Amino acid sequence: MTLKAILAGKGSEVVSIDFTADLATAAKLLTKHHIGAVVVLGVGGRLAGILSERDLVRAMAENGMTALQLPVAQVMTRDVSTCEVDDSIASVMDRMTKGRFRHMPVIEKDRLVGMVSIGDMLKQHIETIREHVHQLELSMAEFDLLRL
Repeated sequence: MTLKAILAGKGSEVVSIDFTADLATAAKLLTKHHIGAVVVLGVGGRLAGILSERDLVRAMAENGMTALQLPVAQVMTRDVSTCEVDDSIASVMDRMTKGRFRHMPVIEKDRLVGMVSIGDMLKQHIETIREHVHQLELSMAEFDLLRL
C-alpha cells in the first residue's frame, strides 16, 4: 500500500508558513489546525524546512519566552526528509522511525502534495490488518461450512 491511500483519505491540504514569520505565529497556526508540524516555505514557495512542536519546545527551553519572537527560519529543521506519493507505507514508517521524526512532506513530480504523520500511517496500517483479519474470519467460516 502506498501513501496515495492515506492522502486520498485525509486530503492533500498542507498547512504552511513563511520562513520569515515568528514562532508565535507558528504556534498559533499549529494550535488552530490541531497539528504537530508545519511546512516552512521559502522564496518562490519552495520547501525550505519543517517546524515541529519539538522544534518549538527546544527554542523555548533555550530562549525562554523571547523565543516566540524568533523567525521560523532560525528554529526550523532545514534538512527535511521527504517521500514520494508512490512510496510504500512500510518504507516511510521505517524511515520515520529510524530518523525519529513524526511528520514527512509528500512530493509528486517535484511538487508538495501532502503531509503525513506517523499516526496517519499507523491508522492505515491498523485498518489493513483489520481487513486481513476480516478476510481470515470469512475464510474460516467458509471452511467450517464445508466441513459440515
